[in-house]
Amino acid sequence: MGATGLPEEGVGSLAALSELVRAAVDDSTRSAGPRFFHFVMGGGTPAALAADWLASALDQNAYNWVSSPFAARLEQISVAWLKDLFGLPAAWTGVITTGATMANFAGLAAARRWWGLEQGVDVEAEGLSGLPPMKILTSGYVHVSALKAVAMLGLGRQRVRTLSRDGAGRIDLDALASELEERNSEPVVIIANAGDVNTGDFDPIAEMVALARKHRAWVHVDGAFGLFAAVSPTTRHLVAGLELADSVGVDGHKWLNVPYDSGYAFVREPKFLAGAFGVSASYLGTEALARPVFGNLGPEMSRRARSLALWATLRAYGRAGYRAMVERHLALAQRVADQVDAAPDLERLADVSLNVVCFRYRPSGIPEDQLDDLNRTLGELVLEDGRVYFGTTVFAGKVAFRPAIVNWRTREEDADLIVATVRELGARAVAQVEASRARGAMPASAKSEPVEPSESAEVAKPQR
Repeated sequence: MGATGLPEEGVGSLAALSELVRAAVDDSTRSAGPRFFHFVMGGGTPAALAADWLASALDQNAYNWVSSPFAARLEQISVAWLKDLFGLPAAWTGVITTGATMANFAGLAAARRWWGLEQGVDVEAEGLSGLPPMKILTSGYVHVSALKAVAMLGLGRQRVRTLSRDGAGRIDLDALASELEERNSEPVVIIANAGDVNTGDFDPIAEMVALARKHRAWVHVDGAFGLFAAVSPTTRHLVAGLELADSVGVDGHKWLNVPYDSGYAFVREPKFLAGAFGVSASYLGTEALARPVFGNLGPEMSRRARSLALWATLRAYGRAGYRAMVERHLALAQRVADQVDAAPDLERLADVSLNVVCFRYRPSGIPEDQLDDLNRTLGELVLEDGRVYFGTTVFAGKVAFRPAIVNWRTREEDADLIVATVRELGARAVAQVEASRARGAMPASAKSEPVEPSESAEVAKPQR
């Protein structure tokens, strides 16, 4: 990209953009493509992409009706459409955020306000000083974005207690019931997880809500990608009880396939979301009740008109279009799972309940204690090779792969490359690990523990 220092004289728009395009060809991942299976990331439908360009060209501030009646009205319509798509009650309030992290942040901010008021304190006005630590309970499926939101809210991510009944992280309902019974006199927040990033598995939302209703507990559902199980009759049972929760977060750049910078938070009682983020000033004026100030329902006041891409994709493809896409991806995930099961050198580690296939390379003759090193090395080779793109994770103590099928462009020929590529590169990985051990050195990929995937992919070689 040339010199790293700020240039004294500019080169002009055309030259700068040409330089940018050349660099993008060489260095950007093909994350919008049909063979990118990393981080549960979708692409951008044609309607969403074009509308996103329009949003940049119009440069609207979607704070309120005065700043942009156009963006505000589209947000009002689009949020209502999403509630319908997910089966959430129309009376709930909702707001567009920048992604799953801020959707979780908004939902948990509403929970924090409820928690404070349960103890007679307006925490937005008076702060948390003098209050006991908030008790937050969840399963081992909790995602780092929810923990990050907890940290940003000043609640302490190390105070979140995971109640798991096994090494995979499944919720221990008996332990949850005991915790709630023990703290029956104090408010508690529960995070239910709709779609584990390693397997696509779900917490039992209905059972968790039922326990919460017997006590003073708020249930927030992190449904970043799993919420789309509600779109298909074949998977709707996975989100049973969703409409009984108190808040829900979901990510648009995943299965909705809108460009990055789009997430959605929904809250049962509007007063808690508005109370968490509402502000005013004389120059801002007031709005009629029929015109929600979306800038007072989320963390931002200067807000990009994200509603344009959301509205356009829902208008273009409708409920039937998204149901067909989700069901096609469900079938592709099962297709990959069948290929894994049929391969003698692969081992599937979990059931495929949604769109994530968790498996590892396990050729004959390799001892169990060498498989983690082998799969880390193989993971690097897969990313380096670039025909498909997905990395490693740790599931139930084992290094594994977790490709997720979520891009609207992915077809059978794309999904079929997952198993074929892993098996082809596996022999090379075995040779590398054996050579490293012969030299008495660990492979570079095994020197540090893997990091939980986040919403941002690292820059790597482009997919070839």
